Amino acid sequence: MRPFRPSLAETIGVAALLLALPVAFWSPALAIVVLSLFLLFCVTAPFFPAFGFFLPVIHRGAPEDKQVALTFDDGPWPASTPVLLDLLARYHLKATFFVVGQQAAQHPELIALILRQGHDIGNHSLRHDPFLMLRTRKTLHTDIQATQEILKRNGVIPLVFRPPSGITNPRLKGVLAAENLLAVTYSCRALDGGNRNVRNLAGKIRRRLHPGAIVMLHDVPPRQPAMTERWQQELDILFTALRQEYHVVSLEKLIHHPVCARIPIADGFSPREQNALAGEDTPGAQTALAQLSKP
Repeated sequence: MRPFRPSLAETIGVAALLLALPVAFWSPALAIVVLSLFLLFCVTAPFFPAFGFFLPVIHRGAPEDKQVALTFDDGPWPASTPVLLDLLARYHLKATFFVVGQQAAQHPELIALILRQGHDIGNHSLRHDPFLMLRTRKTLHTDIQATQEILKRNGVIPLVFRPPSGITNPRLKGVLAAENLLAVTYSCRALDGGNRNVRNLAGKIRRRLHPGAIVMLHDVPPRQPAMTERWQQELDILFTALRQEYHVVSLEKLIHHPVCARIPIADGFSPREQNALAGEDTPGAQTALAQLSKP
């Protein structure tokens, strides 16, 4: 059993209460102000991905040797995941894909391809519900656990979780402890709206980049098909700069914590995955099959 360690929210909450009680005898209004400030912290803090208010959150690594790690959220998608994997292979870079459970269930061949090419996989919730942190603890646990089960059937057990939009809540700490997951957010992003705006994506990342950064990008096809080529060009520029200016390492190496555990699958692939690779299921099956067939 893990030792109990109070969160920052619990520590500040107790301090606010201990301060408000004696103050209330002197000025009830001032005591209300103290408690109101704490409540304000509770409402606003979850929207800062780097701020571990309700639970410990890793958002960056130590700035050793100008190391940075690449992460991609919201996939896998047949129109974007193979593109990213090709680019990463071209530049000899490793990344962590924080995948959505529903997408992973629909495209198991892409999960297999990500793992085959030596990348890691993290849990990014079941449906990427933007209001997930407003749900009950049971709903939150069911969502995260279901994603774990989907990925386990496809040969990997994530050991890290990234909440949608990096938002946390007081219930997440217990849920992640029950699933043996660590919360990992990010310290560098392009604010691209899920690849809705890819113009100058490379420039935005480079301006915000710093040693120890966990870079968050998206494994989602641009909403405007005409922007797909521009998206690839921006990634080309970014990956070239990263190779020249930083040491891109795995997320595991950057944060000194395992990201996922690979496990065997019966006969190599699950039945759902075998159907997908046979071309009976998903649009990206043939591309993935061709990649998986390489020695």
